[in-house]
Amino acid sequence: MGAFTDLEVWKKARLLRNNITELVKTFPAEEKYRLTDQIIRSSRSIGNNIAEGHGRFHYLDASKFLVNARGSAAETIDI
Repeated sequence: MGAFTDLEVWKKARLLRNNITELVKTFPAEEKYRLTDQIIRSSRSIGNNIAEGHGRFHYLDASKFLVNARGSAAETIDI
């Protein structure tokens, strides 16, 4: 198995994260500590959980992180 950076899903999560980072720069200043912070953290969490799950030894442990990544993706969409 290769590195998590070779996974297409991680690459897409990274692209989403980068796009959101650019998008939030257009948000109003009053959203800096509310909406902006939350959407940045949730979008970063997607790729972070994929990477951490990839580094786990046991399938069940790894799958827990993939479920967390899916939850973070849903949170990002909902914001």
